[in-house]
Amino acid sequence: MRLRKKWWARPEMEASDYVITEPVEIKGNWKNEFGSGKAIYLELGCGRGRFISTRAEQNKDINYIGIDLKDEVLIYALRKVEEKQLPNVRLIPMNISGIQEVFDKDEIERIYINFCNPWPKVRHNKRRLTHTGFLEVYKGFLKPGSEIWFKTDDHGLFDDSVVYFEESGFRLRYITYDLNKSGFEENVVTEYEEKFTALGMQTMFLIAVLDK
Repeated sequence: MRLRKKWWARPEMEASDYVITEPVEIKGNWKNEFGSGKAIYLELGCGRGRFISTRAEQNKDINYIGIDLKDEVLIYALRKVEEKQLPNVRLIPMNISGIQEVFDKDEIERIYINFCNPWPKVRHNKRRLTHTGFLEVYKGFLKPGSEIWFKTDDHGLFDDSVVYFEESGFRLRYITYDLNKSGFEENVVTEYEEKFTALGMQTMFLIAVLDK
């Protein structure tokens, strides 16, 4: 379903200290932006923000950055962050394809990718956020030992992603084809996940480690 344009969203975001509209200017200085040396975790495609706001509320000793292209959904993430008053969160409205210009070497220690577009047509596979092309970009700013946590309900994307991670030198530390029945206790359910789990759809999940 196409999102209706919310013209008021961008001015509201630009007025907030939680939103970074010129992230390129902070490259290499994200710990200074947060005012601490704490680890920084990144969510690619944070949507309406339930996941990142819950994580940040539960883990005050971690700083979180959420990226999403659509003002129409990111505005709701901002409101969740503001309501919970989470100083350890920043939100960036941008296209993830330009992410190499935003983060410097070793700045990020974990990436979350939740239910990204599966881009099922072969000619579009390179747009997948788990594709080797993107993984090589992430390696440019991930600290050694960092992890990527990946969730999807698309079997084709998941199986292909397992190959992508292995081809890019990541080690799979954890993998399940049914997250809800796996006993994995650290899961935070996204809005999308809640809706489709209720319809009986399975969520697949893996943790990939960049050892060096």
